[in-house]
Amino acid sequence: MAGKAAPKKDLSMLKRVRQAEKLSLRNQSMQTKIKTYVTKLEAALPSKNKEDIDSLLKAAVKVISSAASKGIIHKNTASRKISRITKKANIALA
Repeated sequence: MAGKAAPKKDLSMLKRVRQAEKLSLRNQSMQTKIKTYVTKLEAALPSKNKEDIDSLLKAAVKVISSAASKGIIHKNTASRKISRITKKANIALA
């Protein structure tokens, strides 16, 4: 009685796995970058230094918008994050 043949390698599936790993790392990196910039901005708010807050806000908005345009986060999520940090920055400067 013949045994079962070994299953064929599904090359497209293996490629998909490799691509998914790359995308996952890119997405993870971008999410971390967003959190870092927002945290830096929130840490600078109590100092009420206008130049620091403005530059950090601009950088954070740029990173968030970039992530939204690449599809890493949804555009509504990006808008919400930008709105919240802008509101916090305006309150700190007022």
